[in-house]
Amino acid sequence: MNITKKVRVAVNGYGVIGKRVADAVVLQPDMALAGVCDVSADWRPRMALAKGFALFGATADHAAAMRAVDLAVSGTLDDLLAQADVVVDCTPKRIAAANVEAYRKRGIRFILQGGEKHSVTGHSFVAEASFASAIGRDSTRVVSCNTTSIVRTLNALKRASLLARARGTLLRRATDPWESHLGGIMNTLVPEPAIPSHQGPDAQSVDPDLDVVTMAVKVPETLAHLHYWSVQMTRAATKAEVLDAFRASSRIALIRMDDGLDALNAVKEMMADLGRPHDNLYEVALWEDMLTVQGDELFYAYMVDNQAIVIPETIDAIRALTGLATEAFATMALTDAALGIGALARW
Repeated sequence: MNITKKVRVAVNGYGVIGKRVADAVVLQPDMALAGVCDVSADWRPRMALAKGFALFGATADHAAAMRAVDLAVSGTLDDLLAQADVVVDCTPKRIAAANVEAYRKRGIRFILQGGEKHSVTGHSFVAEASFASAIGRDSTRVVSCNTTSIVRTLNALKRASLLARARGTLLRRATDPWESHLGGIMNTLVPEPAIPSHQGPDAQSVDPDLDVVTMAVKVPETLAHLHYWSVQMTRAATKAEVLDAFRASSRIALIRMDDGLDALNAVKEMMADLGRPHDNLYEVALWEDMLTVQGDELFYAYMVDNQAIVIPETIDAIRALTGLATEAFATMALTDAALGIGALARW
């Protein structure tokens, strides 16, 4: 891997995902953060400046509003793009799709997040499944947190020749913790109105061969998502075989209830104790002592941190588009080392 010249990365949108992407970029040996862009003039862009990041306003009006409250602004989004090789768009759903025309007009490579449709880029990304087809492209879409977890786990079984078909139920957190005072749900459950829910077809946008159906319901909590899966395997297998298949992925962490990691909050607390920024859980945290095998049927559950799981995938997508890496294993190893992925396996 050539790291003599660093790729300059712009981050458009400094919210839940954007701030984590920016933090991850500066840890990579082959990347440099050109700057971050946003529309707000409150405490959030101040955090970017406190970290030494160059700050840009989305438009001249946004930049002026930031300067009016004494934020040191380096220019507009156009100015930031002129200094970058690739842009990671972390703006809210549907806004990113509207930005695509500007990116294409400038000829800059771009990465969207899972809130946008597959058709916007024509490519959907999870490193272990679709890295090779992303190499040298002008754009890709890092799929959503839940879809990322689905592709990671099912592809682990697929690589071990154990996957026939999978059916999953998703308990989805209602909103992000920092804005739970603005919305979300209380004292109720909200089923997603269609079966399959959108995550199954989205996983097939990454790997069309997956036989997967998902159902989802919103629940009144904000810590993380919880998945339950029933898998028909290609043959009868042992629990040890299945666990070995999952262990083969560095981004699936096997955890145990009998270690006291018996609830979402306990796992998040462990992330804090490990010193992870923002308590990030980059891995799929899968309970190995709950996992059950009955002949050729497999049952398991895992936790998904929707604020963190897509961060390593985004870093790998940058390397794919810009040619910094040509093999999924190489970029994943570099990303994992920089972000401390693998600490759960060593614990």
